[in-house]
Amino acid sequence: MWLFVAVSAYFINAGVYVADKFLLSKKIHSSITYAFYVGIWSIFNFTLLIFAPWIPTLRELSIDLLAGLLFLVTLIFWYKALHQSEATRVVPIVGALTPIFSFILSFIFLGQSLGERQLLAFLILIYGGILVSVRRTKFYAIKEVWKSARNIFGDVLGGIHAHYRPSRRLIINSVVSAIFFAAYYVLIKYIYGHQPFIGAFVWSRLGTFIGVLLILFVPDWRKHIVEHRKEGKVPKNLFFFLSIRLLAALAFIMLNWAISLGNVALINSLQGAQYVFLFLLVLFLSKKHPRIIAEELGGGVLLQKIIGVMLVSTGLYMLIT
Repeated sequence: MWLFVAVSAYFINAGVYVADKFLLSKKIHSSITYAFYVGIWSIFNFTLLIFAPWIPTLRELSIDLLAGLLFLVTLIFWYKALHQSEATRVVPIVGALTPIFSFILSFIFLGQSLGERQLLAFLILIYGGILVSVRRTKFYAIKEVWKSARNIFGDVLGGIHAHYRPSRRLIINSVVSAIFFAAYYVLIKYIYGHQPFIGAFVWSRLGTFIGVLLILFVPDWRKHIVEHRKEGKVPKNLFFFLSIRLLAALAFIMLNWAISLGNVALINSLQGAQYVFLFLLVLFLSKKHPRIIAEELGGGVLLQKIIGVMLVSTGLYMLIT
């Protein structure tokens, strides 16, 4: 049951990520502002308590609120990365690293161990994620890998060329969001193991809502939000935005339910299905509606992305079998 629910959630998320990329690129150019409008709706999750009333203890509430705040921080870094590059570059980086960090954190805090097959799958996931995330390059050569890394991150004692700084920011934001995603999933798995699902989900969303309110206390962030409001961009696209948020909320609830039932790292590893859905969707939109979303697929990039998706899917298959 949890397998079907998780794959269905990733299918919905693929469409949500493409829509988020469109909104971040064309409508809302601030990850803070976008995270604010996403998180502000968390308060409406309290309506779910009608079906299963539950009040946590002070300790349980503290952990729930921490999980919600952690998720909001994750969203900010995630939207920063998504705003900086193509959806099919960012999602595979974060998606390939999140299961790895989940396994590490699960080993530390939940006592799960890693086998040889899983370690091999990690290497395949990383390499496949690189092939999907970077533009066409000779990543089969160790020398090229080292050269590219030095170009992006620079020497130890010196800076880097301005041309490579966006790539470095993209990688940093993607890695940080992957770490936070993993931390959130492991923490929420712990919470679901000690609290009822609906109650824990609702109270953790309160943490996200509180985090959104705290954003308003930062002058620069509040200024960005007010400016977007005055420009009329958010109200004009409110119906589309709310539709996407409803789908995202549905997928989020489904994914959290799957995590409450199954292994958190195993469920994260199922994102290989999401890569396939995302890749096919972006490929379709790039050909049929290039003005809506553009994706670099020429000059061998398409073949490279296909190979990368196949490698990632292979690695994820190794983790679940």
